[in-house]
Amino acid sequence: METITWNDFEKVELRAGTIVEVADFPEARKPAYKLIVDFGPLGVKQSSAQITKHYTKEELHGRQILGVVNFPKKQIANFMSEFLVTGLADENGDIVLTAIDKPVPNGSKLI
Repeated sequence: METITWNDFEKVELRAGTIVEVADFPEARKPAYKLIVDFGPLGVKQSSAQITKHYTKEELHGRQILGVVNFPKKQIANFMSEFLVTGLADENGDIVLTAIDKPVPNGSKLI
């Protein structure tokens, strides 16, 4: 594991946002959803997430998540991803979202 400096960590914009829309993403190579997330003062951004094993579209709507918002945009199939959804792999390699256990303002930065 490589050691980073505090300045390196401060460059990563990990922000809280609320999922406002979830759609199927049949064009993706692996099962995924398209997410539209409100990051408050940073705006509304979209991303895809391979989280279909643990979450339904209905339970994701309105949930707060943590995303990296300062990566460059990335094209995934016919969709442009604007941030990285964060999560951890379970014992089968399926993604479990990083949890925010109490509401915080959209756009809040991880500190």
